Amino acid sequence: MRTRLVLVAMALLIAICAAVGVVSYASMDMVFNKQLDRQLEQASSRANDFGRPPSNFPSSPSGRPDPLEARGQAAGTLNARIVGTTVRSSGLIDARGDRASLSAADEQVLLSLPRDNPPMDRSLSNGDYRLVAVETNYGDVIVTGLPLADKQSAEASLVWTMVLVSLGGLVVIGLVGTFIIRRTMRPLEQLSEVATKVSRLPLDAGEVALAVRVPASASHPGTEVGSVGHALNQMLNNVSSALEARQESETKVRQFVADASHELRTPLTAIRGYTELLRMTEDFTEDGWKSLARVRSQSERMTTLVEDLLLLARLDEGQPVKVEDVDLTQLVIETVSDEKVMAPDHIWQLRLPDEPITVRGDATQLHQVLANLLSNARKHTDPGTTVVTGVVLSDDSSVVVTVTDNGPGIPDDFQGRIFSRFARADAARSGSEGTSGLGLSIVESIVSAHGGSVEVTSRPGRTEFALRLPTVSTEGL
Repeated sequence: MRTRLVLVAMALLIAICAAVGVVSYASMDMVFNKQLDRQLEQASSRANDFGRPPSNFPSSPSGRPDPLEARGQAAGTLNARIVGTTVRSSGLIDARGDRASLSAADEQVLLSLPRDNPPMDRSLSNGDYRLVAVETNYGDVIVTGLPLADKQSAEASLVWTMVLVSLGGLVVIGLVGTFIIRRTMRPLEQLSEVATKVSRLPLDAGEVALAVRVPASASHPGTEVGSVGHALNQMLNNVSSALEARQESETKVRQFVADASHELRTPLTAIRGYTELLRMTEDFTEDGWKSLARVRSQSERMTTLVEDLLLLARLDEGQPVKVEDVDLTQLVIETVSDEKVMAPDHIWQLRLPDEPITVRGDATQLHQVLANLLSNARKHTDPGTTVVTGVVLSDDSSVVVTVTDNGPGIPDDFQGRIFSRFARADAARSGSEGTSGLGLSIVESIVSAHGGSVEVTSRPGRTEFALRLPTVSTEGL
């Protein structure tokens, strides 16, 4: 932006200088021509009045003296006498005051001059001349000319002077203009820096410290830029208040979920215990047994949901992860083996490195991550689907664990929110009924707590979840 303004200003200055130069050159050319025409008029009068024909030949122009011999003719003056179509005498006075002859080509140029017209410029063998042809009362034509060399030299000096002065002025104005524009644009740059910093802040969740503000020098309401800076600070204050209110609300919700989940554990445990007691001590009809089994399964499902909510609450609070050495390769083998038992109608494959890979983290939580991903692939794909679990050490020394299936894929509009809590897409894959929508959210939270990341890529026929974990302990674990 600043460079563009400087270029525009320089272009305008160049255009102005060019216009001033053209006007000045035209004006000076007019002045020089007027001066030269006055001198030419005087020289022509001297040549015409010089001498008279002899008294015995009053009407004969041939008896008149050579006009070049008239007194007062300056160096460079050209004169010629034309009688009819013949040049009777012609020449010019050189710089030393001697007479110099004209060539035949020059005489032809003189013969072509119109009579009694305003002066005009012509090129001769000795240079450019301003010429005038005057018909006298004696029947001859006197041609007088003055050289244009002095005029051309003066105009060339004027042009070079204007060019050098303009260039010097442009350089000075460019430097001063650049300094002024930079100083003027500095508040806008400060506004841009603040806006850029704010745009990079993660404002969607968590506690956000929105402490960045436009400095006082760029937020004074007395100027246009200052008014914008002041308005931006007001907006940031409002956004900061909204973020604080949002954070306070999120904290209350999390605390409520944690407290409610904790309180629900006791009655759920009691329900499961009494259900088990009834199953062992009472005799029910077939429908009664089905109802009791339904109560038991739903209480177990509710218990799992409560445990998941409590885990998320602990992760949201930033509780430290229990760190130990975890053989990730062995953990993958065990988790896939468990899924084989639960879903023998799927094809389970492993792609593991030759050497075991060890990471630092919580073995229980990492097992839950793998179990959730494999369970997700099992529940949302049809029998016969191939699920491949791989472990590889990447070039940046991090471990990448992938769970890939050749199922129907995940819709594009759902992939952006697939890790959100309670996010479900009934049309995403078959068999989504009965899921809580917390599994992948737990996966992302656990992986983030271990200093890693998780991402998904999906298209019909191939869906892959990729976990990236550090191989060494991460600060804060």
